[in-house]
Amino acid sequence: MNYKCPKCHNTTYEIGEMRATGGRLSKIFDIQNKKFTSVTCKKCYYTEFFKAKTSALSNIFDLFTN
Repeated sequence: MNYKCPKCHNTTYEIGEMRATGGRLSKIFDIQNKKFTSVTCKKCYYTEFFKAKTSALSNIFDLFTN
């Protein structure tokens, strides 16, 4: 991945993942059906989030592991 920080133009980064709920029912049952990939600059710590696809299997697994 060719990433360049939009704030400091650094090219070293760290990739992470975050999950979140997406609606009333998912909040009630604590199902985290939204997935985001984060890219964080290692110099200034500026972070951007990009929406990622989730599978039905991972949503079902999340329901039974909470």
